[in-house]
Amino acid sequence: MSYSTSNQSHLTDNELVKQYKITGDKIYVGELYKRYTHLVLGMCINYFKDRDVAKDMTLQIFEKLFDELKKREVENFKAWLTFVVRNYCISELRKMQTQLNRDIQYQYELKSQQHEDDTEKSVQEEQKLEALEKAMESLNPFQKKCIELFYLKNMSYTQIVEMTGYSVNEVKSYIQNGKRNLKMIITNIK
Repeated sequence: MSYSTSNQSHLTDNELVKQYKITGDKIYVGELYKRYTHLVLGMCINYFKDRDVAKDMTLQIFEKLFDELKKREVENFKAWLTFVVRNYCISELRKMQTQLNRDIQYQYELKSQQHEDDTEKSVQEEQKLEALEKAMESLNPFQKKCIELFYLKNMSYTQIVEMTGYSVNEVKSYIQNGKRNLKMIITNIK
């Protein structure tokens, strides 16, 4: 079914298209590929500004020709091919732009969600601090003093004993009971 390549080189573009339609032999499109690769590649480079992308697009366009040539009546192959290339490149650029816009929108939404999450966490932390401050006011003065010195000022039991004059056992007891009371108070606030 296939002819030698020397038989196709003398055929005109229209004869190659006609023979391809009749036989379905891709060798005829192969001859058109040899003749017009440089034209298609040049147009693709002009649209995509990237030689590697342009090479891929050139191959895709010639793959597309296998189907298109069977469906279309082509009077002037070169003019028709430039029309196909232009439309294909514009369509691919639109797809790329649409995908880029989707990617940008996704990144924006992701950052917005992170910001909302961060804001929500900040609000929750603020609410916890407010609840802790209210709960601290409910403690007896000895527990409050020991809790503040131990947790907020990072003082040791010994330092608290020296500062307050309480015994070590009293300091431990005030801190332990104060923690338990804070937990109960905060739990009841919620």
